[in-house]
Amino acid sequence: MPHPLFGPEIRDMLNQHDTVGMAALCEELHPATIAETVEDDFTPEEIWQLISDADIRTQAAIFEYLNIDLQERMVENTARPQVGRLIEKMSHDDRVDLLRRLPSRVSENLLRLVDDADRRDIKTLFNYEEGTVGAMLTTDYAWLPPNLTAAEAVDQLRQQAPDRETIYYIYVLDEAQRRPEGGLAPRKLLGIISLRDLILAPRHKLLSDLMEEELIALKYSDDRRTAADLLARYDFIAVPVLDDEGRMLGIVTHDDAIDVITEEATEDLQRQAGVGPIEGNYLEAGFGTVWSNRIRWLAILFIAQMFTISVLNHYEDSIKKILILATFIPLIMSVGGNAGSQAATLVIRAVALDEVRLNQWKRVLGRELLMGLALAGTLGVLGWVRTWFMTPDDMIPGPDLLGALSWVISLSVLGACLWGTLLGAMLPLLIHRAGWDPALISSPAIATLSDVSAIVIYFNIARLFFF
Repeated sequence: MPHPLFGPEIRDMLNQHDTVGMAALCEELHPATIAETVEDDFTPEEIWQLISDADIRTQAAIFEYLNIDLQERMVENTARPQVGRLIEKMSHDDRVDLLRRLPSRVSENLLRLVDDADRRDIKTLFNYEEGTVGAMLTTDYAWLPPNLTAAEAVDQLRQQAPDRETIYYIYVLDEAQRRPEGGLAPRKLLGIISLRDLILAPRHKLLSDLMEEELIALKYSDDRRTAADLLARYDFIAVPVLDDEGRMLGIVTHDDAIDVITEEATEDLQRQAGVGPIEGNYLEAGFGTVWSNRIRWLAILFIAQMFTISVLNHYEDSIKKILILATFIPLIMSVGGNAGSQAATLVIRAVALDEVRLNQWKRVLGRELLMGLALAGTLGVLGWVRTWFMTPDDMIPGPDLLGALSWVISLSVLGACLWGTLLGAMLPLLIHRAGWDPALISSPAIATLSDVSAIVIYFNIARLFFF
């Protein structure tokens, strides 16, 4: 949440050109606090004025916490000399994400402002396909050779620490090998040692004897969701990323995994609602983009709902004969749609978390069949009670038809609920089996299919009792 207490203070400092005060504020407060305070109420130029007198590392830290759209606006139309140095101090994966979003002309101009080593690193990360582990890795990791003692390692690590994203894991790498064309190939990962183990180790113990050689690592071509799942499963702070020959390319850190999990969960929720995915902030997303995403599903569902009209027209004569049947149509339809949406939400989320696999479809079917029967039985009883005790006498077409009507409603509720539950549980698995995202089967789609089915079930049961 923004911090309103600091907003007026920052505004006063800007008006008074209090560079010393602004620099002190940036250094004292957490970068996220500064970013949250200024990103809605201050212009890009004012934000530059606020952070420009702080240490360049502090500037980069604050800049990284700003939303990506604001970052774009701040660098697109600025000639500030510190932009190149700021980009050099940013997390490697974050600066690549920013440069990917900028127009090629702007990104090329910014690349000219950074030194050769950072430029090579950025271009290397640019080559990885978006959505893969390679596109989210950082080369900002701590590493040491295996022949150092623990005491020597601590001394070297102290020198590396200021320029590394994390030093909680130290990666032990072999000697660099030259490629045939003369360049240096990535070093091979030999082992990992935690900072805790390094500090507690005997001073003269070699890293080769201390390191953990049973490695859990990712490949650069893995899907980014794989990285998030791995970090969550093992509670790691970071995971190494290797090439096809086991050579170290970089690391993926836990904060990147959190971003991936948040983005994936957001996309799944948007798809389930039939509105997504929508990239970026809701309020800042383009009106045309949001309209396009939403109207697509609404149009499909609108056309699908026309089948409901066709089904009702088919049973028009039955409705004319016993008008009270029409009164209960919304009830029967809502039961099937709600039950289907519930089941679909649970199954889609279970598939996303890898709690359910395709070869477990029989277990899902059995579980939802029992659950559907239990839910349908409960609602069926409620439907019978409601119809028997709460239907006005003047709405009953005949003196002896109240019991029949109660059973029609009860059995229809039972059938619609059971069918909706099975439909909601099985359709996402079928979609997943076809290789698509199960979230594509949105809750509105399940509800629409269940509505049409519920009407068919309802009037066929009514025929058994009345016609």
